[in-house]
Amino acid sequence: MKPFLRQTLERQLIRLHELDALLSAPDVVSDLDRFRRLTREHAEASGLAEQYRHLTQREADLASARAMRAEATDDADMVQLAEEEIASAEADVLALDQALQLMLIPKDPDDVRPAFLEIRAGTGGDESALFAGDLLRMYTRFAEGCGWRCELISESPSELGGYKEVVLRMEGEPDERGVGVYGKLRFESGGHRVQRVPATETQGRIHTSACTVAVLPEPDEAQAVQINPSELRIDTFRASGAGGQHINKTDSAVRITHLPTGIVAECQDDRSQHRNKAKALQVLAARIQEKDRSERAAKDAALRKGLIGSGDRSDRIRTYNFPQGRLTDHRINLTLYKLSHIMEGELGDVVTALLVARGAEQLADLESQGA
Repeated sequence: MKPFLRQTLERQLIRLHELDALLSAPDVVSDLDRFRRLTREHAEASGLAEQYRHLTQREADLASARAMRAEATDDADMVQLAEEEIASAEADVLALDQALQLMLIPKDPDDVRPAFLEIRAGTGGDESALFAGDLLRMYTRFAEGCGWRCELISESPSELGGYKEVVLRMEGEPDERGVGVYGKLRFESGGHRVQRVPATETQGRIHTSACTVAVLPEPDEAQAVQINPSELRIDTFRASGAGGQHINKTDSAVRITHLPTGIVAECQDDRSQHRNKAKALQVLAARIQEKDRSERAAKDAALRKGLIGSGDRSDRIRTYNFPQGRLTDHRINLTLYKLSHIMEGELGDVVTALLVARGAEQLADLESQGA
């Protein structure tokens, strides 16, 4: 294990002792929010401590086995036994070292949060709108596989099918690594380019079109940006999506404009204007918060451009080449020749590769800070 990681683990062990004392203090026990926060931190630190103790034990076993092999040069059975223990201990040390590195990666508190997924057609006209529909299907299929719940917030269908714009809310439990909806989809933000022969193309020519995707964490109510009601313009209108006769008779859809920033959010999924307004306010808060985050990220990017990128929608992050059955993620040079499966929601390999790349960046940052 690298020295800076071992130093980080030693600091975590010290912090664990501090947390043991804090969690028994009367002022902490009486503060429920603080108690919960410290309890979560204690659980993480305890997990690290247990893994670290296991690592140090296996490192000691490895040293003992090597010493035994060195001393037993005349005893073939002892040499074989020592070599078997060495191989086993080396494998355990490697696995534990890698597991601890992943556990030491700083966690973004937003990773466990629900997310808003926005898909907008870009260059390419009708073909772009059709591709937006394909992306929506891909993400909802992936969500189904993860056991997430999806809720349509707003949609603007195109005449030939697909969408000019569509917004979903996704919610679900974090996986065993503590990664939730936003944590898995956060790197989907950016420009998605498609290369294929459109259904309307009579001469078999390949066209290139694009969509933009934005993934925004749903703000925590306690930490959400405060929006002054006097800075909002609220308009109601008739929804344009599916919904039968009722949806065309009532002005239940809501559009909210934040006047200082010009940011707009709308919701038309519910028959209740009141519920649509509440959902639109959630989306608006997420977009305002994301604007602040993006501005901070742009400043950081001026100093250091990460491998994953800023997540800005202007970044062209991925190409979907249908004639070749190929998906290429340009940020991490990942190419997979199983596009048909990916479009059916099998995004796991792409998501995992992006999370691994992010982890490598964060570990490199930790090492540079510890240098």
